[in-house]
Amino acid sequence: MNTILDQEKYWDKVSEEKEFPTPFQIQEFEKYVSKDMNILDIGCGYGRTLNELHNQGFKNLTGIDYSQGMINKGLRLNPYLNLIKNDGYTIPFPDSKFDAVLLISVLTSNIKDEEQERLMSEISRVLKDNGILYITDYLINNNKRNLERYKKYTDKYGIYGVFKLSEGVILRHHTENHIMKLTKDFQKLVFEKTVYETMNGNKSNGFYYILKNSK
Repeated sequence: MNTILDQEKYWDKVSEEKEFPTPFQIQEFEKYVSKDMNILDIGCGYGRTLNELHNQGFKNLTGIDYSQGMINKGLRLNPYLNLIKNDGYTIPFPDSKFDAVLLISVLTSNIKDEEQERLMSEISRVLKDNGILYITDYLINNNKRNLERYKKYTDKYGIYGVFKLSEGVILRHHTENHIMKLTKDFQKLVFEKTVYETMNGNKSNGFYYILKNSK
């Protein structure tokens, strides 16, 4: 199963209709990142968060996404943003290029442990020493709807928390322990649990997490 290729096709298909409501905690972010620093948004979609940063005076902004449809939408809406299509496997920049990296609702679309681990390794590579990583994503829910779909898809995908939406996309909710293990090579600065609205208007447990790169 080539999940990245399948996900790319899905996001291209829905790029014009989907809106992403997950809030960006910009006041927390600004405690660690100044407006002249070099920032990369991985899985930037149509550039929603980068545009928010641009409007707040941040200057050196780059976004990458494997969906050409999302990139096209972002450049149409905000032609002044630097949005680049990538392959979803690697980050096309040299070592220690960025002061900060954003990873907003991206892990949920990279369902395999090895995909997520490879992504974290690439992030560490392109981040400067002591660079900042900001992650937002979804945690396991305990309501009937989610418990039923976790159970339904555990056997198929081999990971508790993975599920498939009727529209075709495969997503993952995470345990807190998994997130901590995934980020063990980074220094934890802030971790806050919260509840987010999903792109389909449902509620889900989630978190935002600020870390420092420790090379």
